[in-house]
Amino acid sequence: MEISAKTKLDDLFQAYPFLLDFFINRSPKFKMLKSAVMRRTVGKVAPLSYVAERGEIPVGQLLSEIAAEVRAKSGDVLVIAAGEGGAEAPVLDDQARHEVLKGIIRDLHAGVEMAALKHRFHALIRDVEPTEIARMEQRLIAEGMPETEIKRLCDVHVELFKDSLVTQERPATPEGHPVHTFMAENAAAQRITGDLDLLLARLDGTQDGERFAGVQPGLTALLDNLSSINLHYLRKENQLFPVLEQHDINGPTEVMWAIHDDIRQTIKQARAEIAGAQLPQLYRTVQTLVQSVNDMIFKEEHILFPMALEILPEEDWAKVRLGEEEIGYAWIEAPAGGNAEAAGTGVESAKKGGEIDLDTGRMTPELVNLVLTHLPVDISFVNERDEVLYYSQTKDRIFPRSPGVIGRNVEKCHPPKSLHMVQRILSDFRAGTKDEAEFWIQMAGKFIHIRYFAVRDANGEYKGTLEVSQDVTGIRKLEGEQRLLDWE
Repeated sequence: MEISAKTKLDDLFQAYPFLLDFFINRSPKFKMLKSAVMRRTVGKVAPLSYVAERGEIPVGQLLSEIAAEVRAKSGDVLVIAAGEGGAEAPVLDDQARHEVLKGIIRDLHAGVEMAALKHRFHALIRDVEPTEIARMEQRLIAEGMPETEIKRLCDVHVELFKDSLVTQERPATPEGHPVHTFMAENAAAQRITGDLDLLLARLDGTQDGERFAGVQPGLTALLDNLSSINLHYLRKENQLFPVLEQHDINGPTEVMWAIHDDIRQTIKQARAEIAGAQLPQLYRTVQTLVQSVNDMIFKEEHILFPMALEILPEEDWAKVRLGEEEIGYAWIEAPAGGNAEAAGTGVESAKKGGEIDLDTGRMTPELVNLVLTHLPVDISFVNERDEVLYYSQTKDRIFPRSPGVIGRNVEKCHPPKSLHMVQRILSDFRAGTKDEAEFWIQMAGKFIHIRYFAVRDANGEYKGTLEVSQDVTGIRKLEGEQRLLDWE
């Protein structure tokens, strides 16, 4: 059924009698509908635009609430369309706009056609700000919609709002600003995806081995180049996302992080399919990769960055800038300005002061820092409140870290797909049922050993968790023995 501002109240009651209770409970102005006489008279001629006016409810909001009630009580999906003879007035009230947006997204998830929802969107809202999309996703997650479901249809959300978003100017920031740097990398990424598109056109889904042999070297080189996008995503995850979380923006960032992981996995899959000459699977995988990377660029430049620029003060952007060099940049040189002065402040303060008494000796803070950073392992420490207090900034870290992670809840430092296991480990450590967790993975030709240790004081009280990661590739290959006197 399609409803609009011109739909008669009686038609709704005939189709869905339970809506009578909805209206009576919705507003004191609708109590008159308890009268059967009023329903038979006014109900037969009153359009919903009149009903909304009497109830002092924006017509778009009322339509959305009716559709939601029908879907909840009967499972039917109502299509909200612009009324004949003119579209409904746009919804201007923030709360009403949010309710309409939520209704549209819920109907989208329920399977309503995109064309109908776009029509409804333009009729009732016209324009949407990037922050509204982020807040909508945040509230949907808070109201119980799983993040996995938001992620599954994230691209469809953007498609729904794209016509409105493309009319808005992309953010302009000075060189050295993190957003300027991110967008410079996006321009480089789009050149790579453009070249991949050209190679795909030559490949054209074929299973022809000769044609594949002609594009294989170029395809391999482009995928190797595109893999540097991991640095772009790592800076978002470790520098930008933490400060957004401090402003209660975490649902959209978790969804975006999950999509980062999908892109990383798709790059790995494409490389494996190249090695195995798996056609035409490779064609479809690279198509998906190009689309995913380009969609992420659109989401960044039309939603994430404008929202962040609106929300974050200058001091937060300084935090984002601090530590960027430690992670590195994709395809571009380090921006002018740098953060050496800011980064150096913390180091110098750590060097000040006298010696620290330890269990078996004493050292200055400077020496403690030097010892920790010279160990052949990566160390991270999370306190009893699950906050990251420290990581060792070793020369060649296995897993990148940056200052943005300090003070962050450890749950926000892991991709959504592994979050449940992190929570389980911390819960077992806190409960005292486990003291250690051990894992090993193979990554970029290296064999990585990862261990988590529960840290307890002399009374057995849980004080936090220590993570220790080590590249043991060389250790696993050792044979025989080499004694001290054999050293050269």
